[in-house]
Amino acid sequence: MAKNICFYFQVHQPDRLRLYRFFDIAKDSHYYDDYMNRAILKRIAEKCYLPMNALLLKAIKASKGSFKVAFSITGCALDQFSRYAPEIIDSFKKLAATGKVEFLCETYNHSLVSLQSQNEFRHQVMRHKAAIKEYFGVEPTAFRNTELIYSDAIGAQVYDMGFKTMLTEGARHILGWRSPDYLYWNDRQPGLKLLLRNYGLSDDIAFRFSNQSWEGWPLTADKFLDKVAEADGDIVNLFMDYETFGEHQSADCGIFEFMEALPARAKARGGFTFVTPSEAAAKLKPVSELEVPEPISWADEERDITAWLGNELQQDSFNKLYGLVEKLSILDDPQLWGDFGKLQESDHFYYMCTKFFSDGDVHKYFNPYNTPYEAFINYMNVLSDFIIRVNDEYATRN
Repeated sequence: MAKNICFYFQVHQPDRLRLYRFFDIAKDSHYYDDYMNRAILKRIAEKCYLPMNALLLKAIKASKGSFKVAFSITGCALDQFSRYAPEIIDSFKKLAATGKVEFLCETYNHSLVSLQSQNEFRHQVMRHKAAIKEYFGVEPTAFRNTELIYSDAIGAQVYDMGFKTMLTEGARHILGWRSPDYLYWNDRQPGLKLLLRNYGLSDDIAFRFSNQSWEGWPLTADKFLDKVAEADGDIVNLFMDYETFGEHQSADCGIFEFMEALPARAKARGGFTFVTPSEAAAKLKPVSELEVPEPISWADEERDITAWLGNELQQDSFNKLYGLVEKLSILDDPQLWGDFGKLQESDHFYYMCTKFFSDGDVHKYFNPYNTPYEAFINYMNVLSDFIIRVNDEYATRN
């Protein structure tokens, strides 16, 4: 029986905050570093999005459609593409037109809202679903939560929103002796099928590919397919940030050549089938339920949510932000809702992470702050201004 391979890529760019000082509070309510956001997006478009989209399009056509991949593109990324680099959207539309690329649904603002507010969670998911339909002409049927965050309760909510397939992490402390290379189902809703990331093989590409001290270096397409063939289950789920290609792993390390060779070598060798998440869920038979009482994610060694909510800085800012939901719902002001969405982006809380040791380098990547404390102070200055705006508007109307 052929080994199924499921490639999924996360595409996300946050709305980075400008340096917002204490003296700006109640005086200037533009919070975002537009120059930095544009510059970073343009750089990544040139190094990753455009060349990689062209490579995948070529691979799909060369394979006559047997090579398939999946994406989730956050709403904040789509907004920046529209504003700064519409050619990126055009390149994704070309992929969508092949019919061999699945676009997944997630929270519009790449937020942690699934941990806090069911109503706001649903709102962001439905907004993102509508955006994918508008941009690419397809309606998502599979779901990927921010940073693969998942629990039994979150899965049940996702199922209630109409999704039958969800992606999450193959966390060792959840699986125990079991393998991530099978299809599972939600403990509360057997109708929700679960695809689990094989983090060992995913990280061979995403993190270890260019590491010349790694025993697996250099990783060739054939060596990687040998590893896939040795996996003991029905499917190998390879989930990673799209910025892996050309940004995290630079072009000169051979990452593009690797991805170009992989579909061709898989076809030449035989015994491998590429599937999208929805295809996998329809094709494979689940082996058992997966019980996840507490949230897991794909972050750090712990595979939990402490990367975003593991210290008092993060928890304080998170709770203050979501403490505004009731007033915002009453006001229903589009501009306030817009800023609220951007301030929910998980990156802001990730920058405040105080983890170091083995995970320290990961938390430094793409971080505009020198320390977590700088990130906290800057965010809280912005949030203080936002709270004043909400309270002033609320007082005016009441």
